[in-house]
Amino acid sequence: MKKAKPRVKSKKTKPSSKKSKRQKPPALFPEKDLLSLKEASRGDLETLFKLTDRMKKAPGDFLGKLKGKSITLLFQKPSIRTRVSFQVGASELGSSSVYMGPEELPLGQRESIKDVARVLSRYTDAVVTRTYLHSDAVELARYAGIPVVNGLSDLFHPCQTLADLYTIREKFGELGKVHIAYVGDSNNVLNSLLYGVSKMGGHLSIAAPRGYEPNEEILKDIKLIAKESGSKITLSNNPFTAVKNAQVIYTDVWVSMGQEKQKEQRLRDFQPFQINGAIVGKAPREALIMHCLPAHRGEEITDEVIESPRSIIFDQAENRLHTQKALLVLLLTRKSFRQAEAVTQNP
Repeated sequence: MKKAKPRVKSKKTKPSSKKSKRQKPPALFPEKDLLSLKEASRGDLETLFKLTDRMKKAPGDFLGKLKGKSITLLFQKPSIRTRVSFQVGASELGSSSVYMGPEELPLGQRESIKDVARVLSRYTDAVVTRTYLHSDAVELARYAGIPVVNGLSDLFHPCQTLADLYTIREKFGELGKVHIAYVGDSNNVLNSLLYGVSKMGGHLSIAAPRGYEPNEEILKDIKLIAKESGSKITLSNNPFTAVKNAQVIYTDVWVSMGQEKQKEQRLRDFQPFQINGAIVGKAPREALIMHCLPAHRGEEITDEVIESPRSIIFDQAENRLHTQKALLVLLLTRKSFRQAEAVTQNP
């Protein structure tokens, strides 16, 4: 009879004293608000665009995603696209919306901005603001306990740029190698476009009349971002030079709200920068035309160019709806990228 071999005790691996910590993916945008694209990273923008893809492809999967939520639109300036796209988008997601125009609540006049911010924080889940002064949007966000989205200010128009970049990505399949020419006034739309394009590593050539060049402080910031991302930003006073190798030609109005007293002077100064057949003819044949609207046909852009097959202006306008819906989902549910992926998988 064979003797049983003594059991050899298996060496137990001692549990490591150091617990492996899974790094949490960063939430979209470091702050609770979207006041500009200055604080957004390239990853933030890519996250939003990927979610927009899914929401645009299968909008029914997201019906009721924000059920029980409400947003307030607080506007000092009138709007078609910003108001309708946010209200329709909120409705499609199951959220209610309240609109307050300048005649109902003059910000900082009848009631202080910080009081308005605190009161709305008790009633609603987010505020979309459209102000004359960017500082008003900043103050509103400072005192609000809920997300504040800048629907437009004198300094930035981030929601427009989200739609712009998404549209370009949709047409070209990428953003990093696309050459965009912006011809016209160095306004809030250009300021936001500068941040968006530079963070995505794109090429933006700007043509503006002398005296209407981009904000110097913003340009200093953009140069630092571009150095890191590999983006290329060029400035000139010649629209023909700017569009020479452009794949996209972008323009905006010459006279924004609040600049009516400067209208005659601006019309004279900007006339050589009109997007017309002559300027478009200097660009490659495949170059596409963009305008954030409203357009003053016959001023900054001709009717012929708007109605040409090259124009993607109304695709651009439509994408305000889709990108802002994605923004609302990400901000109101504080979704990170991986969580955003789950949103699409588990509608």
